[in-house]
Amino acid sequence: MFDDQVVVVTGGAGALGQAVVEHFGSRGARVVAVDYSATLLTEALGEQTASCQHRVCDLTDREACRDLTASLLDQRGRIDVLCNIAGGFQMGEAVHETSDATWNFLFDLNTKAVIYMTQNVIPAMVSRGFGKVINVGAVAANRGQANMGAYLASKAATERLTESLAEEVRHQGVNVNCVLPSVIDTPKNREDMPDAQFEHWVPTSKLADVIGFLASDAASAVHGAAVPVRGLSA
Repeated sequence: MFDDQVVVVTGGAGALGQAVVEHFGSRGARVVAVDYSATLLTEALGEQTASCQHRVCDLTDREACRDLTASLLDQRGRIDVLCNIAGGFQMGEAVHETSDATWNFLFDLNTKAVIYMTQNVIPAMVSRGFGKVINVGAVAANRGQANMGAYLASKAATERLTESLAEEVRHQGVNVNCVLPSVIDTPKNREDMPDAQFEHWVPTSKLADVIGFLASDAASAVHGAAVPVRGLSA
């Protein structure tokens, strides 16, 4: 399905990132897994192979992302699919008590990293008349919740950026969409919420399937969608 396509996956060492790397790699893509640590990438994905390259990048740094994407475009000639999987979560203070540290951490990783990773990739996709970008929002960001204001705002901003970018490039052959998961079934979430009903959460492989669909030819008519992926959650 993705034979010989170049697919970049940020947050490749994370639980969802691993599932997305596996999804595309098993379907013939040449995957580039990006994260902040070479050690984490090797521990999560094993040693690099011809079909899965590891690249280290601070996704919260504009220049680092520009250098990475420019290097990949020079080396590979193109990027067919960009999956902005990297993200962060933390409960915050009340809105009126939100610190700069909380605000900056969540917006840098959840929102700015999306902008930074697209700054070279989108022009290259537009030039070719083909490309797919998939971002990760959160279904919870459809409404406010106590002590989650900064996180929800960062994810809501990502959804609006997705819609705006889709409108800007949809006539140039580039599809930009996002997924809105509920709680994802990861080891960290199980550790943090040991009494939850894990079977109601979204398995990483199922979320990767939806991301894969949005990157496929079957979704060529889909632009600016925010697809809820809620599993069995309420």
